[in-house]
Amino acid sequence: MTNSTQLKRQIGLRTATALVVGEVIAVGIFLTPAGMTKSLGSPGLLLVVWLVMGAMALCGALCYGELAARYPEAGGGYVYLREAYGPPVAFMYGWMALVVMDPGLTAALAVGIASYATYGLALSTTGAKALAIATIVILAVMNIVGVRLGGWMVRWLTILKLGFLGFVLVWGFGSGRGSWSNFLPLVTQRPNSAPLIMALAGGVVGGFFSFGGWWDLSKLAGEVRNPAHTLPRALAYGVMIVTLVYILTSAAFIYLVPVDQVTSGETFAAQAGETLFGRFGGQVFSAVVIVAVLGSLAAVIMSAPRVYFAMARDGLFIPAAAAIHPRFGTPARAIALQAVLASLLVLLGNFNQIISYFFFVVVIFLALTIAGLFVLRRKHPGAAFLTPGYPVTPIIFLVLVTMLLVLLGSGNPKQSFLGVGIVALGAPVYYLFFRRKSFSATAERTSVS
Repeated sequence: MTNSTQLKRQIGLRTATALVVGEVIAVGIFLTPAGMTKSLGSPGLLLVVWLVMGAMALCGALCYGELAARYPEAGGGYVYLREAYGPPVAFMYGWMALVVMDPGLTAALAVGIASYATYGLALSTTGAKALAIATIVILAVMNIVGVRLGGWMVRWLTILKLGFLGFVLVWGFGSGRGSWSNFLPLVTQRPNSAPLIMALAGGVVGGFFSFGGWWDLSKLAGEVRNPAHTLPRALAYGVMIVTLVYILTSAAFIYLVPVDQVTSGETFAAQAGETLFGRFGGQVFSAVVIVAVLGSLAAVIMSAPRVYFAMARDGLFIPAAAAIHPRFGTPARAIALQAVLASLLVLLGNFNQIISYFFFVVVIFLALTIAGLFVLRRKHPGAAFLTPGYPVTPIIFLVLVTMLLVLLGSGNPKQSFLGVGIVALGAPVYYLFFRRKSFSATAERTSVS
């Protein structure tokens, strides 16, 4: 290993866009539309929710594009929070990502793959855990061996994922096995739907989490070629592709399964699969879901360790995590750390509920990051890429995200504020162990600039 902190810029526009699409589109596309459709009871309202949440994600992506152009280095939101508010806030974000969110999300995706594989392979509980851990280790090794190899894997998994979904769309509409009458009435809510305000609130929450993860591309900014040009475009293109896929896939499901027959996400997907492929529909959709989730897992394993790498570089984590492999040019130890923590969580189990406690905090940090754009514009007015429509673009995002926080907090206050409390425990850790080191790193960055 070497103590060099210079990562090679090897990621182009296609791979960067694939990272956004690959991470965002996972199993949620097969589950979320069911709950949203049943609650809203209207194809027209479902379309509105997808468009609004897509517009929200696009506003955020454009803001992140400017932030990434300003600070084209590894770490993403951690770096932007550090520059806007200082090391303590950035450490709290990194603490949350390192201790819970990233390993927990990695474990959850890997176990999801194993669960769907079990459907066809009849694996035991031990076998499913072994498959989940093996998937994590294989993808981690690929990313340690090189960014090009990891990017190649994400890019082709994304192409395969979109190809599968495209086939479902073409076959779904072209087979004539559904009914266009399922879209009528287009706007009026069906009987037994949730009250309009509650339905829209639930749709907004579900829609937000369906778009979750588009911001993770920025963690790889230190390895993207021509970042000021590539990152804003990849973020915007990725969000627009995801929005289109969600709208078309939801439309195909509604065409195949009447709204009043929707009971749950699993049955919605199973019903659509059975309509399309007969009794083998479950197996076909399981294969499609495995590819979708595998693409998301590959993107998370590729992007998340860059936060620990950036923290270690700033003196806010163990120095070894800042080392770059002398042959492969990757933050190998940071990648290995994430894989080990995720594998331990797979063995321990019971992590899905733990992750859910931190959704509220993730949204808070996302809002703080976008708000930091106003702070950084005052400090440094110019940038290689400026957010189109500023200041309206970040304001739209912040208004919508504030509404989302109110919905999340009021819907489950105990869960939300427990997550905040656990993240707050990172404050004494910072002041006891890392405060002096962060001052030295800040002084060194200042002297270099």
